[in-house]
Amino acid sequence: MQSTQLPNTAGIGFKARHFDDLGDPGAVSWLEIHAENYMVAGGPRLAMLEALRARFPISVHGVGLSIGGEGPLDAAHLDRLKQLIDRLRPAQFSEHLAWSTHEGTYFSDLLPLPYTAATLERVTSHVDEVQQRLGLRMLLENPSSYLVFEDSTLSETSFLAEVARRTGCGLLLDINNVFISASNLGTSAQAYLADYPVELVGEIHLAGYVEEEDGQGAALLIDTHGAPVADPVWALYAEVIARIGPRPTLIEWDNDVPDFPTLEAEAARAARLMARRVAA
Repeated sequence: MQSTQLPNTAGIGFKARHFDDLGDPGAVSWLEIHAENYMVAGGPRLAMLEALRARFPISVHGVGLSIGGEGPLDAAHLDRLKQLIDRLRPAQFSEHLAWSTHEGTYFSDLLPLPYTAATLERVTSHVDEVQQRLGLRMLLENPSSYLVFEDSTLSETSFLAEVARRTGCGLLLDINNVFISASNLGTSAQAYLADYPVELVGEIHLAGYVEEEDGQGAALLIDTHGAPVADPVWALYAEVIARIGPRPTLIEWDNDVPDFPTLEAEAARAARLMARRVAA
């Protein structure tokens, strides 16, 4: 099985509007795409990727496999993903620990799972199927959470560690999701990260959120990918990098996307934090 890796530097999610801004790698040294936006036979979108991959490592991030869904994986979707992977030969592939399909219906969201023995068996089977079909080691991303399932018998960190142990997959640590979940559920982000199997981290995501209120007037953080990375998330990131060293770090910004210099500045901040760790 192919094992790939991005450079331990900063990247951004590629948006077509920024194609002309991407010169030689600087603060932005790799790019990530959402697989579902490029599952086409040809055309300008794939042509742009073909041009970019000559200069930038490309990471493919899936948002539609429904790894945690109760039903079988969508074979046609997996076939289209395989075609994209074979064409791009990306440096890395990742997906979410979530579900988005049920009885033939697709929900445009990444929905949470109860962490039980049954869920573990299902997710493990699906990860095995994806890795075998694609012929590469995938990374599994921790979700942002807004509730806790009463029937969960495993912590999220234990669940992720066990999936990785059984399948050989790696992990994508989304630090924004860690902060959002801890804030919404009244838990400790530092405690979560202390329990997280950081030795399996192949990529880190940083993103922005918005603060709203729930029905009782309490603060509720929503993962929007539509704002700068917040200071508490940067602080957690610095702690993680100090502990494990540099890792490929993505600035996610998918809504209200700013101009390229704004994204580049966020990537440069991540790069500086990694450089300080190396110099220390």
